[in-house]
Formats: sequence, C-alpha cells, structure tokens
Amino acid sequence: MKHGSGTRDMTAGSPAGHILYFALPLLAGSLLQQLYNMVDSWVVGRYVGDGALAAVGVGFPVLTMFSSLFIGLSSGGTVVIAQFFGAGKTDRVRDAVDTIYAAFLTSILPLTALALLAVGPILRLLQVEDAAYGEAYLYLMVVCAGLMGSIGYNLNAGILGGLGNSRSTLLFLAVASVMNIVLDLVLVLAFGLGVLGVALGTVIAQAFSWLFGVAYINRHYPEISLRLLPRKFDRALFRQIMGIGLPAGVQMSLVALGAMVVMGKINSYGKEFTAGYNVGFRLDQLAFLPIQSLSSAVVSFVGQNTGAKKPDRARRGIRVTVILAAAWAVLMTAAILPFRESLVAFFSPTPAVIHAGAVYLQCIMPFYFMFAVMFCLNNAMRGAGDSVFPMVDVILSLILVRVPAVYYLADHYGPDYMYYGCAVGWTVGLALSVGWYFSGRWKRHGSLADREGPEISGPER
Repeated sequence: MKHGSGTRDMTAGSPAGHILYFALPLLAGSLLQQLYNMVDSWVVGRYVGDGALAAVGVGFPVLTMFSSLFIGLSSGGTVVIAQFFGAGKTDRVRDAVDTIYAAFLTSILPLTALALLAVGPILRLLQVEDAAYGEAYLYLMVVCAGLMGSIGYNLNAGILGGLGNSRSTLLFLAVASVMNIVLDLVLVLAFGLGVLGVALGTVIAQAFSWLFGVAYINRHYPEISLRLLPRKFDRALFRQIMGIGLPAGVQMSLVALGAMVVMGKINSYGKEFTAGYNVGFRLDQLAFLPIQSLSSAVVSFVGQNTGAKKPDRARRGIRVTVILAAAWAVLMTAAILPFRESLVAFFSPTPAVIHAGAVYLQCIMPFYFMFAVMFCLNNAMRGAGDSVFPMVDVILSLILVRVPAVYYLADHYGPDYMYYGCAVGWTVGLALSVGWYFSGRWKRHGSLADREGPEISGPER
C-alpha cells in the first residue's frame, strides 16, 4: 500500500516513541471533542438552565448504547487492519475497509429508526423528572436522528488507526469542534433555540466531520477509497472483524446500560443532583482523555506487531503504556481534588449542583489509577485479537459489581457516598485484567494474517 500522509509502521523503532506519536494527535483531538462537549454544558448551564444541563447529561449513556455495536465494528476493524498492515497484506486491508463500510451503510438507517422509537421508553426507564423530561426528549430525538455522522466518523478513525495514522483524525475533529462551538453560540445565544440549538450544532458538526474524513481517505488512500456502494462484502472477513469487534460493542452497550441504571438512581435525587453529576462526569472524562488516547495507541501498536510476529516488542509497548497511564491518573488526582468545587462552579452557580459535582470527583479520583491500568491492559489484549476476556472483565466489574455497589451505598449511606461503588468495581476489574495478562493466554490467537483457508479466505461477493 502506498502510505498516505500520517501512516505509521510501528513494527520497528522505539515502542515509546510510536505510542506517544500516535497518542498525542488522538489526545489533541479528544481534547477538542471534550471542549465542544464542555461548551455544550457551559452554554446550557449558564444560559438555559439546570434542567437543560441535566437533559444533556442524560443523553450521553443513551447515545453510547445505540452506537456501541458500530464502535465495536470500528474497534474490530482497527485490529484486523493493523494486523494485515503489519504483515504487509495490503490487499486484505482494502477488503476489510470495503466490508466495514458495506456493513455500516446497510444497517445505519434501521438502527437510527430503532433509536428514535426507543427514546421515550428509555427516558421513562431512567426516571427523568418532569422538569427535565421535555428537553431530554427533544435533545435525544435530534441527536439520534444524526447518529450516522457520529458513527461514520468513528469508522473512519478506526480505519486510519489500523494504518497507524492518528494525525488525520485530529484534523477532522478540529474542524468539527470549531463548527460545533460556533453553532452552539449562534443557535443558543443568538437564536434562543436552547437544547434544540445544542443538539443541532452537535449533529451538523459530526456529519461534517464524517464526510470530511471520507473525502480525505479517498484523496490520500485511493486504493481503499470509500464509496456509497462498496466494491465487495467479504463475509468471512466480516465474521473475523466482528469476532473481535462484537465483544467490544456488546461490552460498550452493556456498560452504557449499566450507566443508565446508575443514572436512574442519580435522577431520583432531583435535577440539581443530576446536573452536578453531569458536570463532574465531564471533568472526569477530560482527565481521562490521555489514558484513552494511550489505550487506542496500544491497540494499533499491539495489532501491527502481532501481525508482524513480534510478541516481545508488543509486550514492551504494553508496559510503556501502562506506566504512562498510571502516572497520568495520579497526576490528575492531585490536580483536580483540591479545586473540585471551583471547577464545578464554572458550569453552574447553583450550590446544590456544585456540591453534587464535587462529591462525584471526591469519590472517584483517588482510585483513578486502577481504572487506568485496567483500561489499557484490556485494550492491549484486544489488539492481540483477544476481545472476549476484556468484555467479560468489564461486564463483571462495571455492571455486575459496580451497579449493585452504587445502589447499596446510596440506600445505606446516602448519595454523597454512592460513587465509591465505582472504586469497588475497578478493584475487581484490575485484579482480573492483571491476572489474565500475566497468564499469557491473551496471546494464543496469533496473527490473523497467518490464517488460511475458508475461515479468512478470499472475498464472498
């Protein structure tokens, strides 16, 4: 394959250098993405009201649940493309891209329709109070109608990630972020559209980011150009992609469902408590971005080196990633905890909102390093083709342990202690992921590029 701008072969050179080089553009892009999410929260919190702020916060786990299977497709695509690219099998890279887009374009409209039909029942399940229900319903209906742009962007990012190119996704996000911020300010402040303006700004920016990415890939990677009618759909390869991606998608969907169950408990304490959680969660996400970027980098690094049959090099990259992620988590804990109330107050002047957001940060930040290590190890093992264990680990720790722990602490000690349930779940998840990693069983899948025969043979048209 002719290497497009930003493509990076990670099978030679410094592992730390490759991981940081790949992670930094992702981090910058994620910061931009969080910036416009924070602008959403700031605009509605300051100029619309706490009900609108709560409505935007309710939307996050719902949207994650709807888009999870496609994000799993993107994750599986990244691993498969990285392994084929590392092994030098560029024809299979093209087949993987065609297969991913064929699956996307044939299923996105049914998914969108399903999402729109489910908005009302889900909001009732979440026990959203009347003061925030109308705005939450409007926000989710508009953003669900525009799922195609958000999912399309993630697929483009997954394709480029497998090729070692994270710089281009930064460009896509930079354009989308600026557009979203401008649209927020214009539609909410100038035209007074409130939550509708925030939702429209998000949908328009995401759609533009996706289409910009399609144009970029077609220009710089003509051999894998994206089309409305892809060249072929390889069923055997699709099964391989989904064998890796489906567990990741199911994991994300169930985690989002677990977050919605937790959100139901949060909502029961009123819109100020919900709004405070929303602000605290946004700050939490902002602190987590470097860890998320490192984990995305290690997926591509491990994938390429697994494809190139360099397991020792893959392990060195994993060690570097885990050390960097844990160090960042400790640094963020020290930076955020002393200023938690002031940080929340930037988004809302309401004392109850400030208290609720500060409580959230106080409960989770001291234990952040555990989640950082667990997250990076699971993603590294997914890059080697093992996506079943990370799914089991996350479902067990973040749903079967965390959710009951949150409810138990809320019911027995009150809302100010409920978030310590996160630490309980992270402890279990970290213990399992460390044990599985050192067992070495995650390496048994080997290189996908070595598999011959009907399991991953030529295309089925």
